[in-house]
Amino acid sequence: MPRKQPTVRQERLGRELRKLREAAGFSAREAAQMLGTISVTMSRIESGVTGVSEARLRRMATQYACSDQELTDALVELATDRTRGWWEEYRDLLTPAFLDLAELEHHARFLQVIATAHVPGLLQIEDYARAVFRYWVPELPESEQELRVAYRLRRQSVLTREVAVPYEAVLHESVLRTRVADRRVARDQLDELLWQSERPNISIRVIPFDVDGFGGASSSLVYAGGRVPALDTVQRDTPYGSAFQDAAAQLHAMRTLFRKVESASLDPARSRDFIHRLAKEL
Repeated sequence: MPRKQPTVRQERLGRELRKLREAAGFSAREAAQMLGTISVTMSRIESGVTGVSEARLRRMATQYACSDQELTDALVELATDRTRGWWEEYRDLLTPAFLDLAELEHHARFLQVIATAHVPGLLQIEDYARAVFRYWVPELPESEQELRVAYRLRRQSVLTREVAVPYEAVLHESVLRTRVADRRVARDQLDELLWQSERPNISIRVIPFDVDGFGGASSSLVYAGGRVPALDTVQRDTPYGSAFQDAAAQLHAMRTLFRKVESASLDPARSRDFIHRLAKEL
């Protein structure tokens, strides 16, 4: 049965299958004929509207002469995953971009984050998140604010679950000094960062104001590792919501950007000392 609104992961599977087909030099009609189906079905599979079985996907990979077995296995995992995560409870309450981000984080093999404006959502305390949502224009109804705060806090479970996702965050000093609420919230948020930085799966690094040669003030992003590098995904905030990027050139550029920004930061131990000093000033 066709899906009304495919998720980002479902659309990604379709795009990857289309890339394999095009790399093999087949039209959608030719590929459909080889698989014993029609081009409309092929179009629906490649747009994420229709799912694909493991058997058919492996046949497609064989027909397309895909020699990358790890990629094929990773695509099978995408195709056969039937996870209905906690975010599905919000399906009719929040926009799909909210749900897609939570699903992306849930399945990520690792997360790398650059933040130059706000503390990343997975590290925010409740009052900090509430202050951020209260600043939206046009102003959100209080019920909508509280819904988004609760959703953001539930996303944080990826950092504390039994198999917690490895998480690296690089924060500019402006993130730490900006008071989205009052002094108490600022202090509590810094204390939270210090506490989170002690977790074995979390690394927090800081870029001080006085670092020379840092031109990355607009570099905020979330880089989510896939089962294989070709299935990595980048999420960036735009004035119109979240944008997800997965083209090979984009992924290469964002990996390079993360390394550049990380190289400008203090190591985790010095970063903890830096955050501790700021907290004592409040």
